[in-house]
Amino acid sequence: MGSKKYSIGIDYGTQSGRAMLVEVATGTEIATAVVPYADGVIDEQLPGTDIKLEYDWALQNPEDYLEVLRQAVPQVLKDSQINPEDVIGLGIDFTACTMLPVAKDGRALCQLPEYQNNPHAWVKLWKHHAAQDEANSLNAIAAARGEAFLARYGGKISSEWIIPKIWQILNEAPEIYEVADRFMEATDWVTMQMTGIDVRNSCTAGYKAIWHKQDGYPGKDFFKALDPRLENLVAEKLNSPIVAIGSKAGGLTPDMAKQMGLKAGTAVAVGNVDAHAAVPAAGVVTPGKMVMSMGTSICHLVLGEEEKTVDGMCGVVEDGIVGGYFGYEAGQSAVGDIFEWFVENCVPESYFDQASARNISIHQLLEEKAAKLVPGESGLLALDWWNGNRSVLVDTDLTGMLLGATLLTKAEEIYRALIEATAFGTNMIVETFINAGVKIDQLYACGGLSQKNNLLMQIYADATGLEIRVATSLQTPALGAAMFGAVAAGKELGGYDTIFDAAAKMTSIKQVYKPIPENVALYAKLYAEYKILHDYFGRGANDVMKRLKEIKKNTKSKE
Repeated sequence: MGSKKYSIGIDYGTQSGRAMLVEVATGTEIATAVVPYADGVIDEQLPGTDIKLEYDWALQNPEDYLEVLRQAVPQVLKDSQINPEDVIGLGIDFTACTMLPVAKDGRALCQLPEYQNNPHAWVKLWKHHAAQDEANSLNAIAAARGEAFLARYGGKISSEWIIPKIWQILNEAPEIYEVADRFMEATDWVTMQMTGIDVRNSCTAGYKAIWHKQDGYPGKDFFKALDPRLENLVAEKLNSPIVAIGSKAGGLTPDMAKQMGLKAGTAVAVGNVDAHAAVPAAGVVTPGKMVMSMGTSICHLVLGEEEKTVDGMCGVVEDGIVGGYFGYEAGQSAVGDIFEWFVENCVPESYFDQASARNISIHQLLEEKAAKLVPGESGLLALDWWNGNRSVLVDTDLTGMLLGATLLTKAEEIYRALIEATAFGTNMIVETFINAGVKIDQLYACGGLSQKNNLLMQIYADATGLEIRVATSLQTPALGAAMFGAVAAGKELGGYDTIFDAAAKMTSIKQVYKPIPENVALYAKLYAEYKILHDYFGRGANDVMKRLKEIKKNTKSKE
């Protein structure tokens, strides 16, 4: 047996699963393997059938998750040539809320032949939005009843979360609801497949299932008010033990250990959410530091020492991110997606020719050109709602806006204005948290956007006036999952007894962006104008965006 010890983090994304082997003592990433899901995102037709799915459906095949365990884990062991005996723990993270109905024997209902042809028996992916009617009803009923839990979630429960999705199953496939022994988050289900032990993690329970550490789930009377058939939902189908993030779920069963190439009994951490697992992987395990998980969208996460109500937050959960603290979550619905939309639809062909001639990406070219501009020089200002607003307005019907364009406006000026808009959106979130009494004095960043766009990161530092530390790891969710795996193993086996100890040894910062004083002053002026537009179009003074969407919805093109 070698002296070095290792942990494996498995990051379950929307299209694929990634396993990463990490050296426990240093956090060095030794090997990575990615396995695409064979069925990917199922949003048109149920696999193996001619059954068409309706609009806003998004399903997955749970067999794809198990294939990640069977293929990716043996691959990292093979590539690294380490002894499986030296792997002391593993953890997983997942998109959320990604949920499924489960049979009494632990199989997903869609794995049973008699239910394979029923779409409601399959995994409902996080972006399954077909339960919006149920979410709308839930929010209206909760508000009318004065349910206290609403304030913890910014005033609205999302259609992506588990209760609306369960209610949709009940409404549209009551036979599936009845036969389901329980409804589970996919991260808990996969953990159960590895260990044979059924536990729910405090992260998804708190953020996605309206569970509170002190108060539990909402009462039976609330669920009865939603639908009499839901009165006993918690007792009958959500009754698995809830354990804190950082806990050990159990050990690998002999069967799963054989399939994965690991030793039986290897410690498995309780499941986690991808963005939340990234927080300790960015080195953040104490309050006052907001982590931005930056990609197509941004998830903003911060720790606090007490529970506060923050307008428009996605949730506050005790032990939701790191044990012993309240974890706050907010977010922006589109960031990288906005830049991608602009490049695909609005950039002149001549710019692509320039980028091609220099063998650089179109984003690199636009960044170079935009970096030559001084804040405010373009005369442009944008609103970052091109995919609705997640925080702090919590309104999916809001849309994007560009103000100040002229016949002389250039592509790089718009590109920079869009970056600035997303930075102002982040600053609105930071400001709202601070005003609610949640301390934020430093920003941390991880994810793809933070690694490859220096201009964007500097604009964020200037727009917020806060120093930004960028995590070294390119795969912080997987690293975070591996860190929790090391904690599940414990110090005695070569791991760590707490996530605080793991973060001190397994993480690092690769770059720091400091605010530039003259830019901070200029952005303060632009942000003041942004706030005026933000409140005017977002808080009801002018609902033109919603009226335009309604006109669009009711207008059909002539063919």
